[in-house]
Amino acid sequence: MARPDKVSEVEALRDRLGRAQTIVLTDFRGLTVGEIGQLRAKLRAVGVEYRVVKNRLFRIAARDAGIEGLDGYLEGPTAAAFGYDEPVAAAKIIHDFIRQMRKLATKGGVIDSRVVTAAEIKRLAELPPRQVLLAQLVGGIASPLTGMMTVLSGVTRGLVVALDQIRQQREAA
Repeated sequence: MARPDKVSEVEALRDRLGRAQTIVLTDFRGLTVGEIGQLRAKLRAVGVEYRVVKNRLFRIAARDAGIEGLDGYLEGPTAAAFGYDEPVAAAKIIHDFIRQMRKLATKGGVIDSRVVTAAEIKRLAELPPRQVLLAQLVGGIASPLTGMMTVLSGVTRGLVVALDQIRQQREAA
């Protein structure tokens, strides 16, 4: 018979797994309590929850939530960063923290119920900010339209120049 405290922990993890857009799993060995506190404060500022999890309970909650393939990432001490609002916020902050402290290690994660590797989390963290991506998208869409407008206005401009030359020739004659 399962202990009530473990059942409630699994339910809480299942709830977090269901609500989170992004989950980044880390190995936190080597970090002091103060450093973990700094990381939690940075993550909390952008709406990300960072919790140390028990591998067995997390595995059960993931299975109940329909997430398969996490077993390889749930070895040794594990902490999970649950990103609820901004999908890349947790990955970016953890990646920056790893570059600064050189202690924390990313194990893998979950993005929209799909298990991803540590390399994929790193690529996600290295994406430009959302505003830059949107600007690049708008620029990519606007560029062909600008070119088309230039070509179309060139035809009209050529017609006006030809008509003006005809007018000048008639005035001269």
